[in-house]
Amino acid sequence: MEMPVPSAAVLSKKARIVARLQEVLPEGAVIHEAQETRAYECDALTAYKCPPLAAVLPASTDEVSAVLRICHDEGVPVVPRGSGTSLAGGALPTADSVILGVARLNAVLETDYDNRVIRVQSGRTNLSVTGAVEEQDFFYAPDPSSQLACAIAGNIAMNSGGAHCLKYGVTTNNLLGVTMVTMAGEVVEIGGAHLDAGGLDLLGLICGSEGQLGVVTEATLRILRKPEGARPVLMGYRSAEAAGACVADIIKAGVLPVAIEYMDRLCIEVTDKFSGAGYPDCEALLIVEVEGSEAEIDEQLGVILQIARNHDPVELREAKDADEAARIWLGRKSAFGAVGRINDYMCLDGTIPVSALPHVLKRIGEMSEEYGLAVGNVFHAGDGNMHPLILFDANKPGDLETCEAMGAEILKLCVEVGGCLTGEHGVGIEKRDLMHDQFSGDDLEAQMRVKDVFDPAWLLNPAKVFPLAASAERRDFAA
Repeated sequence: MEMPVPSAAVLSKKARIVARLQEVLPEGAVIHEAQETRAYECDALTAYKCPPLAAVLPASTDEVSAVLRICHDEGVPVVPRGSGTSLAGGALPTADSVILGVARLNAVLETDYDNRVIRVQSGRTNLSVTGAVEEQDFFYAPDPSSQLACAIAGNIAMNSGGAHCLKYGVTTNNLLGVTMVTMAGEVVEIGGAHLDAGGLDLLGLICGSEGQLGVVTEATLRILRKPEGARPVLMGYRSAEAAGACVADIIKAGVLPVAIEYMDRLCIEVTDKFSGAGYPDCEALLIVEVEGSEAEIDEQLGVILQIARNHDPVELREAKDADEAARIWLGRKSAFGAVGRINDYMCLDGTIPVSALPHVLKRIGEMSEEYGLAVGNVFHAGDGNMHPLILFDANKPGDLETCEAMGAEILKLCVEVGGCLTGEHGVGIEKRDLMHDQFSGDDLEAQMRVKDVFDPAWLLNPAKVFPLAASAERRDFAA
């Protein structure tokens, strides 16, 4: 299908905006040619695409402020973008918007080992934060599967977690402060290099706000001493129900592993072929890791392995050394990429009570039969953050729509059993029209009033998070 030809008025406005942006940014930092803006037409939710009006790559807080002042003055929507790894369409542009990428904001600004904090620009990748401090035996705890590529800005926007969040928490538990620029271009400091700031918990609002309230340019993060040691164990089971019951019993026993990860047969086979991890032949696999001194590890694993044996495992295997531990984790960390090699898929992000795992896994299996679409389950079982991967054929008419309908039913199930629509991927466009299934009208109104305060014209990250009709009405009223 041919793209519509922009009118003379639209082209004139674009030219004016591009010219103004070029005045405040270095050469090469404003991207506006059609063939170049296509690089920003989608994020990792590739089913939806829309080239932006332009994209900008500022390298400082002052440059971000200048860009936002211009866009605010022109009434141009702005879509903040980290590394584009969002699986919920969080960085999907609109045709009239400017993408504000933070990739050039990647410096380490300050490191304080005595107080266990690091201050970085928000475009720095997650894994490189640990890379900046690991020689001093420190690390940054949140570890999304995309940590090699994902930016701290996106982690803050979506309140990202990771395999080890069971013990160390998600981004909000490791974020101490931010420098943020409002849509009007005002630079504000929220929180700082201390555990609790006085006054309102504005940092709690910013973390997880999906770019709706401002653009974070710098972040003060908590860093931790590396543990003395760590050891994962593989647990293979004949059914999802048995594995889910094992997870629930481990949590009930009061033992706190650093991670409990789950994979079903589809993901086991695909990731094993991809990574050579040597996973057992089973229907459900758990990776449980504990850490501490050798004595602490032995004590914790003693309790965990006894619980595991009570559920009749196919195989129990402790990592014998660091190489074997790395192979075990390589399979899990590469799961999304490994599945992507064999099929198109949509990755969900519902969160449920751990006690509901057996029921929800069984119901997802039933839905797979009902909809005729295969599902691979891989997720953070310790905190009930599920990531069903629904496989579909993007070239088959109607398959995407069937996939979306099945995904909506799974997410509604998560809410029904006492969970929520998202654990770490965010709402984006994927779940915006499901928000009514979790929140009442009054709840959504309260959330939208917060956005009214920070972004009265509703120009930041448009058409995200809130039901489309509600956000469109808000923006029309603001205009």
